Amino acid sequence: MSEDATTPQEDVPAPQSQPAAKPASKEPETPESIYLVSYPKVVFLYPTLLAALFMGFYAAFSGDPAVTEGTWHYSLSLSFLLILGVNLVVLSFDFPRGTSLTLFFFFVAAAIGLYSLFNLNENLLPFVTEAMKSIQPFANATFYFSLAGILGLIFVGVAITVRFDYWEVRPNELLHHHGVLSDLGRYSAPHLRIDKEINDVFEYVLLGSGRLILHPSNERRAIVLENVFFINRKEEEITRMLGALQVQVRTDGGN
Repeated sequence: MSEDATTPQEDVPAPQSQPAAKPASKEPETPESIYLVSYPKVVFLYPTLLAALFMGFYAAFSGDPAVTEGTWHYSLSLSFLLILGVNLVVLSFDFPRGTSLTLFFFFVAAAIGLYSLFNLNENLLPFVTEAMKSIQPFANATFYFSLAGILGLIFVGVAITVRFDYWEVRPNELLHHHGVLSDLGRYSAPHLRIDKEINDVFEYVLLGSGRLILHPSNERRAIVLENVFFINRKEEEITRMLGALQVQVRTDGGN
């Protein structure tokens, strides 16, 4: 008599649910074209434009300084002159990282310190104190709005002019759009080499500006673009575009 042999079944552990994979961080897309514009240095006067508008509205709503008692209009005009002076210094000189920037802040701190010293101690050098008190600049709302209007028209002219002279970087070529009739210059882009220079810290702080130097493979001379806004972002986009192109070329060649 044969007995039915039963084989005991081993307990198979239930499959455990795997943790959901974290979504991969999405890489920024490669732009199809990148526009590069070289601006004149006058665009860095926009703090003066904003200051003129602010001072103009403040003077307009605070009464006519010619008949208002007090010295607020002198302080207003002096503040505007200081802003204009600093803005012109930034426009006229380059302040790279290093000694020149340190000297600039040193002279500013020294000027503020001397002004406070003579202002708080009138008997220290009376003739200096009197000379400082005699400086009473005067400007009304009309002056501020007139200056703001002049700068505004210049900025509009710059905005129109740069539309007739700009560069376009594409994956396979570098284009130069220039002239009223949209003349076009073409350069090879696959082997384009770029250099970035930030020669002025203040200009970089104001508009992220810097110098971009393009070296096309089939050109002996370099293309220098001054005052390119947001230069770090432009450099990253160009590097990403050219890097993606090189990878695609190698893949096609391997097939």
